[in-house]
Amino acid sequence: MKLLYFAWLKTKTGVAEEDLTPPPEVTTVAELLTWLRGRGPGHAEALADLTALKVAVNQEYAHPDDPVRPGDEIALFPPVTGG
Repeated sequence: MKLLYFAWLKTKTGVAEEDLTPPPEVTTVAELLTWLRGRGPGHAEALADLTALKVAVNQEYAHPDDPVRPGDEIALFPPVTGG
């Protein structure tokens, strides 16, 4: 699974992207985010307020109960605003 971090998520986690293999019980976006929080203080800080971020799975906006699978590309980014 490839994780991509954008904007302040990249800064707080200290990585722009990483390849990870979550445990088999991580099957949804919400479970993935919970698991990622435990990866260290940077991840915990970046993912502390889930209302302040968006998730895309394979370049499609995702909801907390959407599935994640090995080989997926997961992007984490702040909400996008226009102007």
